[in-house]
Amino acid sequence: MAETSRPGLRRRAGASGAGSQCLWVGRLVSQFEAFSPEIKHGILQGLRLRFSKSLMQNVTSVQLKRDCPAIQIPAGSPATLPVGTMVDITQTLGGSYTVHAPGGLFRIAAQDADALGFERPDESLAASGSVDEQRIWDALRTCFDPEIPVNIVDLGLVYDMQLAKLPGGNARVEVKMTLTAPGCGMGPAIAGDAQVKLLNLPGVDDARVEIVWDPPWHHSMITPAGRKILGLD
Repeated sequence: MAETSRPGLRRRAGASGAGSQCLWVGRLVSQFEAFSPEIKHGILQGLRLRFSKSLMQNVTSVQLKRDCPAIQIPAGSPATLPVGTMVDITQTLGGSYTVHAPGGLFRIAAQDADALGFERPDESLAASGSVDEQRIWDALRTCFDPEIPVNIVDLGLVYDMQLAKLPGGNARVEVKMTLTAPGCGMGPAIAGDAQVKLLNLPGVDDARVEIVWDPPWHHSMITPAGRKILGLD
């Protein structure tokens, strides 16, 4: 069994759409440890709102072609957006779509891209060959928090990955990840997205993604690439 920890995982390590608007974030994050848990939670929620607003500056508006299943952000509750609803697409990272519609923000999965007027991904075009650790990390880097333009690896949410060979020759992948805040309702959706993308890798017969809370997420876990996107450096 091969076991690796997230590349660049550091307990005390140290642009994109956020760009220059995020200069204040660096100052705030530098003082993060001085705040109470309640204030920390408020800061994280504020960051989510700030990034959502910055992303709204460059949106594409479309009318839904059919009733579309979605997940409400940040509650994580399932919803159905009716045909004909006008939505603003605010983020399209990792294959899924974050949209602003009446009622707030929603995440639409890649398999429902046709409801937005786009082509569904062709699963028959999946890469061939055997799985290795690099392919697993690459797949995890296509998973995003729907409100933050940084993938879950560079955001520091993936703590551990294990790759084990099964008797039939294929592999099982086990991932442990966390969330930026325990109250985030999008956890199951993000973990589910990661699991599906791992199962789509050639040679993977089983994939499990577990959400853990120890150690608590800390901003120092963000990789240099993630910090650059968020304007923290």
